[in-house]
Amino acid sequence: MKIFVDMLTAHTIKTIQSLDKKKYRQKYNLFLVEGNKIIKELPDSDYEIENLYSVNPENLSFKTEEIEKILPNELKKISFLQHPKDSVAVCKIPENKILKDVSIQLILDGIQDPGNLGTIIRLADWFGIEQIICSNDTVDVYNPKVIQATMGSFLRVNVCYTDLEEYLSTYQYPTLGTDMNGENIYKIEFPEKFSLIFGNEGNGLRASTENLISKMITIPRFGKNQSTESLNVSMSAGIILGEIFSKK
Repeated sequence: MKIFVDMLTAHTIKTIQSLDKKKYRQKYNLFLVEGNKIIKELPDSDYEIENLYSVNPENLSFKTEEIEKILPNELKKISFLQHPKDSVAVCKIPENKILKDVSIQLILDGIQDPGNLGTIIRLADWFGIEQIICSNDTVDVYNPKVIQATMGSFLRVNVCYTDLEEYLSTYQYPTLGTDMNGENIYKIEFPEKFSLIFGNEGNGLRASTENLISKMITIPRFGKNQSTESLNVSMSAGIILGEIFSKK
């Protein structure tokens, strides 16, 4: 481990701060990972570290990475957290690549909330789902709020973006969409290979996606109180995945 002590330049600070916005993440092909716990997992993943900054480099047991020691006030300038952690890694965004042969995958149609996407990535990691395919207008996985919400699970789940209508029109396996009026998830048999599709938080699945779905499924309501209109999308994902895997 090589440690360099240097003041961050104004240009470096400005560049890192700009990674809060998607257009600059795309421009520089970079995103931010914060906190030693997640950063320590990066060398065992497919993600490449561009720069590594830490207030306590000795707490990072990297053998080959060059770590730049920074002051706490510098960490505050480059962190997106209200209470900055120990280290910040600037990582390269990998190629957007769809895995061809996965048994169960999730498809997200216009999910907008970073917390929802982060939680769904954690759920996928927990249940061993390798891939999540997102519509092009789904919130960016490299949004700092998404990365934090995944708690490191983004390292183990392939999240990619594509035109869903184009993708689904050539997809060979069953597609199950989630809807208030679908079939009861507790009374159906799930196929061996399929895609589970979730729609936008407010509007659900768009018509162009719904037209390409094999079957609609739903979580039945057991409570008598009708004031609860629907479940949060990440809550729905957790319940449905739990039911799917309980039958395996």
